[in-house]
Amino acid sequence: MIILRRQILAFAAAISMTGMGFAAHAADALNIGSYPSNPPFEYKNASGTFEGFEVDIATEAAKRIGMVPEFADYGFQALFAGTSSKRIDVAISSITITAERLQSQSFTQPYYDADMGVAAMAASEVKGLADLKGKIIGVLSGSTGEKWSKDNQATYGFADVKGYNSQQDVMLDLGAGRVDAVISDVPGMEYLFLKMKGYAVKERIKTGEQYGLMMTKDHPLLDKLNAAVSEMKKDGTMAAIHKKWFGSDAPAGSATITEMPIPKG
Repeated sequence: MIILRRQILAFAAAISMTGMGFAAHAADALNIGSYPSNPPFEYKNASGTFEGFEVDIATEAAKRIGMVPEFADYGFQALFAGTSSKRIDVAISSITITAERLQSQSFTQPYYDADMGVAAMAASEVKGLADLKGKIIGVLSGSTGEKWSKDNQATYGFADVKGYNSQQDVMLDLGAGRVDAVISDVPGMEYLFLKMKGYAVKERIKTGEQYGLMMTKDHPLLDKLNAAVSEMKKDGTMAAIHKKWFGSDAPAGSATITEMPIPKG
């Protein structure tokens, strides 16, 4: 009986040690939240694996600080709660760095310059902002496209600004005539229109928007991840990732290849 008891205790200790091993492995994980309907920045392939421009950036940055990236599926608005509650370390999904967001979040230096744009059906009479008086505008809820549209609703005379939970949903409603135009980030829309025919970006809206890795305010890994982004810019890795996903060289002087400071609120 004593021998058996010792065997049981030894077995229990082995299980405990195994559990400690798993916990240690989990401690080395960089938990990344991503809205997976935003190609070419992030999306899931046929096997359910995350891919995309920002997925490659986050994966490489995690590797450079000695951590293993673990991606989780989040709605766009849920990303902000995810970082604030510390359920995730990093959020990616074309998240624009804004003064308002910097009050509760931190960002690495930017790595992408982006414009917003007005999208409509290619055959539509809508040619740009000047044609949107009395029209219904579709936006991605929680996005800077939504904020810009609401802030400028009176200026351009939009009849209504309707929020949607996914880019695909708002585009389907555009195709069905339930909204007259969509205001969103140009790169994502242009990529989507390679598959969704009959749509077009009619006018670009210059905003000076830039994307970075978002983290909860003053996250302890912020400086390390920002340094990794700097290294990726200096050694050409960031430029190579841009070329892979956009098929073109990053513009000279752009945030993709130029080292920048951590944004301050």
